[in-house]
Amino acid sequence: MTEMVRKITLSRAMRTMQELFPEEYNFYPRSWILPEEFAIFLAEVHMIKDTNPSWRPTFIVKPDGGCQGDGIYLIKDPGDVRMTSNLQTRPAVVQEYISKPLLIDKLKFDIRLYVLLKSLEPLEVYVARDGLCRFCTEPYQEPHLKNLHLVFMHLTNYSLNVHSGNFVHSDSGNTGSKRTFSSVLERLSSGGVEVRKVWSDIIALVIKTVIAMVPELKVHYQSELPAGKPGPSCFQILGFDILLMKNLKPILLEVNANPSMKIEHEKEVSPGVIEYFPSPVDEEIKVAVIRDTLRLVDPRKKKNQQGEASRAEPVPLDEEEEEEEEEEEEEEEEGFLDEASMVRLELGGREGSVGETAVPSLCLKQVFPKYAKQFNFLRLVERVAALFIRFLGVKGTTKLGPTAFRTFIRNSRVSNSGFSMAAADILYIDITRRGSGYGAEQRDSGMGLQAFVEGLCFLAQRRYKSLPLHEQVELLLDFCECNLAALDQKRQAGARPTALVTCRPDRLQLSPGPHPSDPARPPPAAPHRP
Repeated sequence: MTEMVRKITLSRAMRTMQELFPEEYNFYPRSWILPEEFAIFLAEVHMIKDTNPSWRPTFIVKPDGGCQGDGIYLIKDPGDVRMTSNLQTRPAVVQEYISKPLLIDKLKFDIRLYVLLKSLEPLEVYVARDGLCRFCTEPYQEPHLKNLHLVFMHLTNYSLNVHSGNFVHSDSGNTGSKRTFSSVLERLSSGGVEVRKVWSDIIALVIKTVIAMVPELKVHYQSELPAGKPGPSCFQILGFDILLMKNLKPILLEVNANPSMKIEHEKEVSPGVIEYFPSPVDEEIKVAVIRDTLRLVDPRKKKNQQGEASRAEPVPLDEEEEEEEEEEEEEEEEGFLDEASMVRLELGGREGSVGETAVPSLCLKQVFPKYAKQFNFLRLVERVAALFIRFLGVKGTTKLGPTAFRTFIRNSRVSNSGFSMAAADILYIDITRRGSGYGAEQRDSGMGLQAFVEGLCFLAQRRYKSLPLHEQVELLLDFCECNLAALDQKRQAGARPTALVTCRPDRLQLSPGPHPSDPARPPPAAPHRP
C-alpha cells in the first residue's frame, strides 16, 4: 500500500483511468512524471498555451516519496523545474496547481478524510463521517512570481504550518488552524451551500480513487497471499487529502498510506524544551476511526454472524444506529446523488464519547459495495489485472515475462486478428522499455501491470476502431475472456471447442477476430448499454 500511494504510482493509476473515463476522473490534477516526462511536460504546456493564450498556469512540484511538505515548491514557468542530480535518484510529480480554492476566513485549507479499505476481494470501503480541515496560516492570494515561496500561504500541510507564528491551537472543533470537517460544513450550510451535494461528490471521489488503486494492489496482494492460503485478513486506514475549489468541486491532492494518528501536539515551552499537549480535535476524529475500524474487523463479530458459539460476544449496535441503517436501506433505491443524505455527517455531537459506558454509533460509513451499482462500470482495469495475474505463472512475481506475454496472446487468440507473434514480441519489448519506470520494484525486469494495460489498450484500439477507448478495451476483454473460458473447458473436457464462443449472459457473443485472409468479415458490434 505504501508503494501504491506514492505520488508517481498513484498518478500513473489515475492517468490510466483518466484516459479510459475522462469525465469521471476529472478530479485529479493534470500530472507529469519527472524526469522521464520532462520533454512531454514542456511540449504539452506550450501546446496548450498556443491554443489558449489566456491560460496562466502555476505548477506544483512534489517529490515522489516526500511527506509533510518536504521538497514541495511552486513554479510559473515549466523551465524552472529544478533539474538537479537529486531528480534522478528522487523523481517527482509536477501537477497543475489549483489556484482558486475555497477560502474560509481568507485562508486556504484542505480536508483530511479517513478511509478504511477493509477488503480487496470482495471490495469493501468505509469512509469516516467526519474529518479534519487543516488551514494555512497566512491569507491566501493567487500565485504570482513574488509569493510562490510563501509556504504558509500555499501549502496546507500541518507539519509546516504548525511552525508558523500564526498557528492557532484550539480546544474547539470550529476554531483554530485545525478544525473538524463537520464544523466547516455547518458554516457552509449556514451560508446557503448544499452540503449534501458536497459530501456526495467527495464520496464519489473516494470510491473512484480506490477503484483506480485496486488493480495494482491485487497484483501485489496475490504475490504475498496467494488465493486459498490461510492467514490473517488485511485492512488499511488511508488518509485522503482533498481540496475544495471555489466552485465546491473536490480535488484529490494525494493519498497517505499511513496517516498520522497522533492525538497530541508538541510545543516548545522554553528554549530547547518540548512538551506534549492533548489535541481534542485530533482525539475526537482519530479515536473514533481506530475504534470503529477494530469493531468492523473484529473476527469475533464474523464468527457471531456465522452463528458460531463464542465466549466473547461482539459489541452490539445501539438502537439509534440500527434505525439509521434501516432508513438507509429504505432510501437505497433512490440513486446515488439523491441519496446523499444517506452519507450523513454527524453535524451535532456524537452520542457516547471516549470513556463513556454508552457504545457510540459507528463513525465509519460503508460506501462500497453499498454504491456498487453506480460505480461498477469503472472496474474495467480490474478485469485487465485478472488476466495479468492469470499469466504471471510464477508465484510471488509481479512482472510478466516475454514468454508469458506470448502465451497470453496465443491463448486468448488475439494473434488470429492479423497480429502475429513476432508483432507481439516487438510490442512487449517496446512497451517494457518505455515503461521501465512502472511499478515499485525497479530491479525486477519484465512487464508490470500498467505496461500490460498500455499494451491491451494498443491492441484494443487496433482491433476496434471508431469507439471510445473504454468500449474498445471492454470488447477486447470480452473476446479474451471468452476464448480463455473455452480453452479451460477444452482442457477440462478434453473436447475441441467450437469456433463461436458463448459469453456469459450479460455479455455479447463474440467470435474470433477476422483472419487476414477474410478482410470482408465485419468486426463485432458494440455492446448495448442500458
